[in-house]
Amino acid sequence: MKTLTTGEIAKLCDVNLRTVIRWIDRGALKGFKLPGRGNNRVREEDFISFLKEYDMPVPSGFKSKEANKRILIVDDELPVATAIQRVLRHAGYDTSIATDGFRAGSMLLKESPAVMTLDLSMPGQDGFDVLAYVRATQEVASTRILVISALDETSLNKALAYGADAVLQKPFENAQLLTMIQQLLAGE
Repeated sequence: MKTLTTGEIAKLCDVNLRTVIRWIDRGALKGFKLPGRGNNRVREEDFISFLKEYDMPVPSGFKSKEANKRILIVDDELPVATAIQRVLRHAGYDTSIATDGFRAGSMLLKESPAVMTLDLSMPGQDGFDVLAYVRATQEVASTRILVISALDETSLNKALAYGADAVLQKPFENAQLLTMIQQLLAGE
């Protein structure tokens, strides 16, 4: 179990040491005192949970550990998005949903998911716009992208040319979805 000192947390969050101690004292940040001297320590998992709960950025050194099972589902049809979410959550993945391209871009930067599923046909910013944005934005360019669309094969090939890592045509079997997600997370 890796722990952090209040000084390390203060430096990571760019706040005063007393601020971190106040977070612990009021119960916002879960910590414990060492026997004897009474110095505070915080488990790494509790620190990451605190950052997420208060919408604070997760430092880059922690993102790779935290994001490996996180998947952003982007589809303007909420019933489709929730169906995908149900399958992925049942398989143990941490998921969130964006119902348009603009929200997807914002959530990508905030959550740093390992994989994003992406519908191509959306009003406003479509899937191609989102693909172009992701591949041009350094902070999220390494996000693996699985395009899930009912469009024809030409459109799916265009998505691959725009930077998608894999494509899946609707309708699809749940087993196909899970296999593709596992392959993308494994770097295949």
